[in-house]
Amino acid sequence: MANYPQLDNASGVWNLREVYDAVMGGYWPNHGARGLFAGGNPGVSLIESVTLATTGNSSAFGNLSTARQYMGSFHSGNFTRGIFNGGSDSTTIDYVTFATEGNAADFGDLTTQLQSTATCSNAIRAVVGGGYDNPGRSNIIQYYNIDSTGNATDFGDLTVGRSGLASAASPTRGVWAGGDSPSVQNTIDFVELMTTGNATDFGDLAQAMGGTVAGNSSSTRGVFGSARNPADLANMEFITIASQGNAIDYADLTLARGDCASSNNSVRSLIAGGGSPGVSNVIDFFNIPTGGNATDFGDLLNPILGIGGTSQAHGGLNDGYQGTRPLPFNEAGGDLAITAGDSAFGIQIEEMQISTTGNANIFGDLSQNGYNSAGVGSKTRGVIALGYTETPSSGSHTNKIDYVEFKTKGNSADFGDLTSARRLMGAGNNNTRGIFAGGKTPTLVNTTDYITISTFGNATDFGDTQDTIQGGSMGGNNNTRVVVLGGRRTPSATYSNKIDFFTIATTGNATDFGDATTSRQYSHATSSTTRAVFGGGETPSGQVNTIDYVTTATAGNATDFGDLTQARRGVGPGSNSVRGIFAGGGTPSNVNTIDYITIASTGNAIDYGDLTIVTSFPGAASNGHGGLVGG
Repeated sequence: MANYPQLDNASGVWNLREVYDAVMGGYWPNHGARGLFAGGNPGVSLIESVTLATTGNSSAFGNLSTARQYMGSFHSGNFTRGIFNGGSDSTTIDYVTFATEGNAADFGDLTTQLQSTATCSNAIRAVVGGGYDNPGRSNIIQYYNIDSTGNATDFGDLTVGRSGLASAASPTRGVWAGGDSPSVQNTIDFVELMTTGNATDFGDLAQAMGGTVAGNSSSTRGVFGSARNPADLANMEFITIASQGNAIDYADLTLARGDCASSNNSVRSLIAGGGSPGVSNVIDFFNIPTGGNATDFGDLLNPILGIGGTSQAHGGLNDGYQGTRPLPFNEAGGDLAITAGDSAFGIQIEEMQISTTGNANIFGDLSQNGYNSAGVGSKTRGVIALGYTETPSSGSHTNKIDYVEFKTKGNSADFGDLTSARRLMGAGNNNTRGIFAGGKTPTLVNTTDYITISTFGNATDFGDTQDTIQGGSMGGNNNTRVVVLGGRRTPSATYSNKIDFFTIATTGNATDFGDATTSRQYSHATSSTTRAVFGGGETPSGQVNTIDYVTTATAGNATDFGDLTQARRGVGPGSNSVRGIFAGGGTPSNVNTIDYITIASTGNAIDYGDLTIVTSFPGAASNGHGGLVGG
């Protein structure tokens, strides 16, 4: 069972749905979490403290029971206690209470003298892996319960004995990466924290790392780097903890260095100290969900390497707790958008945190290629109708529907089938139902299907669009109504400025809503609870940068909003009800551009960052759009 913070750190009264939405959406109230850094080379006893959600220099917290270096403490702690293991060929385990500054107290002993270990923990158990047990490298895994005191107990063995390795943890799984054996390793192992037994191979780092690798994690993502190979490295790599597979490069520190310490909450990763080759006091930070280049956080009290770190808000402590509250409370819930499939025979799913800016990251893969796809998203689940499946030599329309759980990064799985195989559909939804309208088979159709997003199975007939239609923009919805703009329609498959709408909770045919500012197809929409905003598209003269909007609850004509950063069609939209994004598209050449807008205002779109690949017509879904409030 996940371990959530107490409600006494919240402001006001929370009901159960608000708690669920806050945890699932990743904006639980600020825990005021502390990060600690301790010890170091040569023979330091000082413990230093930072507040993870702010920036600034560290301050003195207290002292270890004995001066030592190269402790393994990266994820060793719960909400109340931080623990430092071994170091300087010692068996000593110390603990501190985060809320009370002061010196560390004796906890117990490791099973053997070790330095350069790495520790994974959830709120109950700390699991210590590997280390240097003079003169060799250890494969020992041992554990203890954090809230008690006492000596560690044997857990099992790593796949490879090594020291200076990194660790990461979710509430259920502990992961170790890299290290020296004595050559630098790219091995990644994992265990289930509440069992015992030997570690299992997880995958490989993109490059081998040693010399005390830094490790951090949110509840879903492990981050490793800032090490030696044998030269100092500045790059960080990530894995999705719940899956297995190789790590992916995604962040760079301000300074290449090894022998660092790390501390984090589930949003922010801090890397402190280290050798570069001169000894450093620099503390960097970057955002775990997005990666990118690190930013200066502040400084340690003194330059130091071989330092240990811990925190009371790392990813092992509960499922979804962020340690900060980056967004105002939003009943719709989430801040995640995904795009899935592409026009180059790909299966890639990418993710973006909507409230930030920066480049997209890999989420997982579709079960097969999808192109001209359509997506819907509830607060917890993204569902993609694949549209057209291709290989370099052949392709066909498909009725296949895949899904992913937003909270669990990884590959998609089969959801069910549409009533007919087709592509270039519009799609929209509330938190209960998803609707897929129109499309091409290759002839234009007016078929409209619906699914119940929480229940696997085949789609059911909903009704018909006003015309047979391909490339009509949907996704512009509130909780009761979904709007369809433009498209190529009968008669004569001409570009249209018509706007239709469906009432989501009923079944039946579409009704006239009004007219768009221009006749076009391949526009795509994002939404708040009140507005649907349509971006880009194609006219007989080519691609356009047009953005227009409607007030979803009131039928009428669209109004000009502004312009995309470049004219293009087939973008992937997403929304957290405050900000909308438009990802990728064709100019007609495919691009990796991501734009964003503030939905409640008007004006031109602003550059957000880039997708990892150039693409157009991906399926897209988000877990915080305007259709989810009240669902």
